[in-house]
Amino acid sequence: MDFVESDSLAQFRTAAREWADEHVDPGWVELEHATGTHHNPDLHALLGRQGLLGAGWPAAYGGTDVDPGLALAVFQEIGARGLRMDGWVTTEMVARTILAVATEEARQAIVPAALRGEVVIVLGYTEPGSGSDVAAARMRAVRDGDEWVVNGSKMFTSTAHVATHVFLLARTNTEVAKHRGLTLFLARLDAPGVEVQPVHTLGGQRTNATFYSDVRVPDAMRIGDVDGGWGVMRVALVHERGTAPAPGGPTLVQRVAAWARHAPGDDGGVLFDDPAVQEELARLAVDDEVSRLLALKVRWVASTGGMPGIEGSMAKLWSSEAEQRRGAVLTDLLGEQALLRVEHGTGRGSGGAPLDGAVEWAYRKAPVSTIYGGTSEVQREIVAERRLGLPRSRPAG
Repeated sequence: MDFVESDSLAQFRTAAREWADEHVDPGWVELEHATGTHHNPDLHALLGRQGLLGAGWPAAYGGTDVDPGLALAVFQEIGARGLRMDGWVTTEMVARTILAVATEEARQAIVPAALRGEVVIVLGYTEPGSGSDVAAARMRAVRDGDEWVVNGSKMFTSTAHVATHVFLLARTNTEVAKHRGLTLFLARLDAPGVEVQPVHTLGGQRTNATFYSDVRVPDAMRIGDVDGGWGVMRVALVHERGTAPAPGGPTLVQRVAAWARHAPGDDGGVLFDDPAVQEELARLAVDDEVSRLLALKVRWVASTGGMPGIEGSMAKLWSSEAEQRRGAVLTDLLGEQALLRVEHGTGRGSGGAPLDGAVEWAYRKAPVSTIYGGTSEVQREIVAERRLGLPRSRPAG
């Protein structure tokens, strides 16, 4: 592996900045923090209209002639300006899963519309009481002719309040082992019987509890085989763990290091001059670099036609635990200043919070990082069993 630093998107950076200067409203960042919604419908629709969402996708399913490098540079520039694109991340994940396992009818019905920005898909896996054990899903789907009738509820359906569809995991067979009686469906969120209720998190994000009462889903929107949902889930999780583009711009560690070069230390000097501070920042920078390299490995495997299952678990495990270490170390480094919180809606940076309260926010949102997309325990089991060849540590389901 070549570790020489290079920017493969360097030729697109200027165009991406110019695009963002023209199209990104600075007020969107404040809106995102104030509402907790990590998806901007106006931005998403614009990216679809301009062909950026479809860059690099097959033309037969709505792919455009926009250079994928330019699209990735634009996505990174959007991230560097403080905006999240969670709605696109989950939509892309499901759309790629649909291309891999769904019928041609479902591919043509969903993927082109998603690339035009007209369809936003969220994830309906977790249920109250089952947590990360998604195979324990109790939501029921019963066939009625050419439709399925779905009843149950899901938790943490983030972005559902601004989305069009949900990728639902439901139980279709109660007579077999729990992993073998599941099926995945793509249900409309505006269908009769769907209810979305807000859940506000410690990290400031709005997620949702969603409820389904006799919701009808056409069999054409069944994704994969009946009772084959666990295999479809494994494909989807490959795309969830580590394939989303990292935001561009300086990392939080780099921002704190720049701030520390001018911040007063306890001894009256500059905080950054303290060797202990430099060591802590260096350790976090190494964590960030390892996360970057693991994510690049995932993207490389995916770009060459592979399914980066193990690689995705490795990247997700390391980066999520590194995020928690980073939040704790930076909070300790800033001391009481790390507790200053920006109250959005009253002006960013109010209260004198360093870096607009970025460290305080990072510390609050870090706990969930080791849970979504599969807990650290699950990731360790995957790596241990499938890469290291160790015996299974839990009974087969």
